[in-house]
Amino acid sequence: MYGKCSDVSSARSVFNHSTKNKDLMMYSAMILAYAKANYINEAFDIFAQMTGCGIKPNEITMVCLLSLCAKSGSLKMGKWIHSYLDKQGTKADMILKTSLVDMYSKCGDIDTAYGLFIKANDRDISMWNAMISGFAMHGHGNSALELFAEMEALGVIPNDITFIAVLHACSHAGLVQEGKRLFCIMVNEFSLVPKIEYYGCMVDLLGRAGSLEEAQELIKDMLMRPNSAVLRSFLAACKIHKNVNLVEWAAKQFLSLESKKCGYNVLMSNIYAASNRWENIADIRRAMKDAGIHKEPGFSSIEVHRMIHEFVTGDRKHPETPKIYEMIAEMREKLEHAGYTSNVSVVLKNIDMEEKESAVNYHSEKLAMAYGLISTGPGIQLRILKNLLTLTVDSKIFHITEMHDKIITINTKSLEIEYVNSSMKLNNNKQNSVVIVFSKRDK
Repeated sequence: MYGKCSDVSSARSVFNHSTKNKDLMMYSAMILAYAKANYINEAFDIFAQMTGCGIKPNEITMVCLLSLCAKSGSLKMGKWIHSYLDKQGTKADMILKTSLVDMYSKCGDIDTAYGLFIKANDRDISMWNAMISGFAMHGHGNSALELFAEMEALGVIPNDITFIAVLHACSHAGLVQEGKRLFCIMVNEFSLVPKIEYYGCMVDLLGRAGSLEEAQELIKDMLMRPNSAVLRSFLAACKIHKNVNLVEWAAKQFLSLESKKCGYNVLMSNIYAASNRWENIADIRRAMKDAGIHKEPGFSSIEVHRMIHEFVTGDRKHPETPKIYEMIAEMREKLEHAGYTSNVSVVLKNIDMEEKESAVNYHSEKLAMAYGLISTGPGIQLRILKNLLTLTVDSKIFHITEMHDKIITINTKSLEIEYVNSSMKLNNNKQNSVVIVFSKRDK
């Protein structure tokens, strides 16, 4: 009960004080409670206790843990679960196989995901969707569409999730005409009534391609009122393509939906900051304070030795803080020697230059990266997960990959950016202005 209500502390208290011998049901319930709260380290601690007592997990527990690994981008833990299943001789059914494909896809290992997909002979629509979605989030638009065509040829009927996946694939790969064609097929051949998610995909597709007026007309012609996700996607595209007029139009639509929510206020603050309209920002912040609205703090996480470590900007709570900041100083010195300077233009605050440089040098992503560098040897890949929207790619990371012989991956639910030896494997249609939608922590 407590777990379902997201009261993890009470659930753990009941679990700890249970006088009866804990059985599979009780352990699984505690793992599910932690999974719902996205507490991956705690969930795996309970799993270790359970297996240490000789209790064999069931399929529900394993699917739950794989889903948690997928949400948190924890590839090492996901691989460990996969290895555990193999060692136990577990005969995976379709649900478990699909969970493995989904986990590897969302954790950035699309090749392993596809290998598992190929080995599965009895694929159902859920597995097809997982693999198509995996190709989509990695920017492999053509591969996703080829898989979709293969699925149709085998007589598998696509569903709502399938079309969302292929439309996302078109969006991330910049396949505008193909996306439009699929949207028409969905309506005319499969008689699917467009849902808000379909419109969101199309607005994102058109926005990324710079077809802002067409995206605006689509929003106006929607069969339902656009939600905040659709408008936020359109606003982000307008900001990237610097269309101030459409920004103002979209902002008015957004205001009618979320005037009292943090997302709208923060987004408008960023738009005003980019135009140096500091007075407007001050008005928004005063309104947020009066309404009791608080901005969600951004954080970055990195998995090291099967443990998830989280950082916020300027974080000094980690036990390795002195070494982390020493590494940042070392990186900054080497980067400056190589001709790189801090890009303070990304700091959308009306503060002095010294404060802006501090915000850039000690942002959460850089802290996570520094910790990864001091904690792993050369050649070990670093995977960093972020929870908030970012609009640019840090070119300095290219140089860091050379200095430390690393592959550094910014891993998200919808896009993966891989830096290796001063090059970038960017799975998106625009390499110089990137919109990345990062995963959010469950409340």
